[in-house]
Amino acid sequence: MEQKITNAQRFLTAYNAIDSVLRSMYGFKRTMTYSDVIRRSVLLNSVVRKYEDDLIDYGRLRNAIVHKSNANYVIAEPHLDVVEKMESLAHIISTPPLALDRISNKDVLCLKADDSIKYVMELITRSGYSNLPVYKNEQLIGVANGQRLLDSIGKASIDKIDLDDFVQKTNIGSVLPDMNSEKYYAVADENLTIENTMHLFEQNRKLMVVLITNQGSLKYPPLGIITMVDVIEMQKVLDVY
Repeated sequence: MEQKITNAQRFLTAYNAIDSVLRSMYGFKRTMTYSDVIRRSVLLNSVVRKYEDDLIDYGRLRNAIVHKSNANYVIAEPHLDVVEKMESLAHIISTPPLALDRISNKDVLCLKADDSIKYVMELITRSGYSNLPVYKNEQLIGVANGQRLLDSIGKASIDKIDLDDFVQKTNIGSVLPDMNSEKYYAVADENLTIENTMHLFEQNRKLMVVLITNQGSLKYPPLGIITMVDVIEMQKVLDVY
């Protein structure tokens, strides 16, 4: 007869998975305690950060249900709801969903560096997309943002430049450096996870766009695009994953 897996065995399997994955992912030493692993991971992982208190409590629970001298000797059984929560956390930390599969918009409109500001403004208005990648000689040079483009036009107005002439004769590539766009976008490869994406936005409050490209190279067209607007949806995906 097949032996039934106990709640304690399921809990310990999930516990060990979380401990092992985080140590491997962030290069933590074996001598570091589980609690320290969780606390240090808080700075690096949005899922751990959200469930820090639960993960610390479950670490204490693990110590309570196993014999001090023998980690394989169980002296108590955790409740099923605790086991299922721990398994859920182990799943999302060990095999996080990919942003390209679950979140990113794969219908990415791209601009050429010599496109006029007038054309860019019209495209933003027609598409409803406020962040458009700009390419020159098939290489990404930045992202045109609608709000910052308006700032450029406002500056031209302050400088008494004819606005009709400015938007029709000025190309987006020439104003992109003034928009400091490199501060507002990031490029990642197709293995980018939703958790990693959220971490990027949390680490850089100015970040507006994450572009996913083949191998994370600027020389390839985008496979998908993620904006600040998608952060709420990313959190929903993680909550039910």
